[in-house]
Amino acid sequence: MIHSDTPEKRFLRNAWYMAGWSSEVGDQLLRRRLLGHAIVLYRLESGRVAALEDRCPHRFLPLSKGERQGDRIRCGYHGLTFDATGACVHNPFSSKIPNGAAVRAWQVQERDGIVWLWAGAAEEADPARIVDFSTVQDASGAAPIRGYQLMRANYEYGTDNLMDLSHIEFVHRGSFAGAGVIFAGEHSVRQEGETLHSNWWMPDVAAPAHTRGIYDREMRTDHWLHMRWNAPASMLLEIGATPKGAPREQGVIIRQGHILTPETDHTTHYFWETTRSAPVATPEGDEFVRSMMARAFDGEDKPVIEAAYANLDGGEFWSQKPVFLGVDAGGARARRLLETMMAREALGATPRILS
Repeated sequence: MIHSDTPEKRFLRNAWYMAGWSSEVGDQLLRRRLLGHAIVLYRLESGRVAALEDRCPHRFLPLSKGERQGDRIRCGYHGLTFDATGACVHNPFSSKIPNGAAVRAWQVQERDGIVWLWAGAAEEADPARIVDFSTVQDASGAAPIRGYQLMRANYEYGTDNLMDLSHIEFVHRGSFAGAGVIFAGEHSVRQEGETLHSNWWMPDVAAPAHTRGIYDREMRTDHWLHMRWNAPASMLLEIGATPKGAPREQGVIIRQGHILTPETDHTTHYFWETTRSAPVATPEGDEFVRSMMARAFDGEDKPVIEAAYANLDGGEFWSQKPVFLGVDAGGARARRLLETMMAREALGATPRILS
């Protein structure tokens, strides 16, 4: 059963949204609200991930509070049982399946350790539109370090923050502040199809934080921050530094995925992953990186984003006439491009494949 006033109308529909890390989805029923919908995720016996509307159509108990029977879910209230397509296949009170006894099944794909969920009509799901995060591969051979937080702000405010990395000089003083390097850098924004790049180039600066233990702190380096954005809010960050004048490929490079998925209009799932700057993964080193990333977001980014969003008191972003600094061009361009894509979608135009 698909309601006519489905919440995803507030969001870009013809797009893939991150539903979770592959490691999160197993035999247990995982409930997660995405795009305003309660969805239950679980891994079928074949290994494929299924995603169903997490609401029994009888008396609306979450199916995630029921139990699995093989690849089926039995509602914990009156026992209606649903298969992975969302069809009701068993009614314990009659041989007849009630009219309307079905739940929405969402198209799901797994790639790069990520479970992606298609927000639009199932027949329009196009795996070619899934954003590539294959470069977030660790030289140590270990899986990237991954994490998750819930942010109490609209997802586009998270995009603003990530596409404008000049904020590190002020917000991240307790973790990986830029020590003034941003002010010595050059910022550029370019668009390739429906992919945006917001890049910083900072030549001849002291070795940045991610090279600690590899480069001497006083060593002069050429440092860069490259952020790639794809709609709705999938971002890939490359953090690099190389000895001054040396080719970039000789440098210390880490890559990070920063992927935002709306929980509702006002709350956001923030998924992140990072490779290591050192060539060997160790439990102690991984825990240090994980705690630093969590501290940077939970203790630094998150309070700023949430406070700024709350301070609008529900007002629309552009109507507040935000001041433009130039360094915030990446976030502004992402907002405008997303608006264009949603407007084109509303007119029924055929979606283009993302770069």
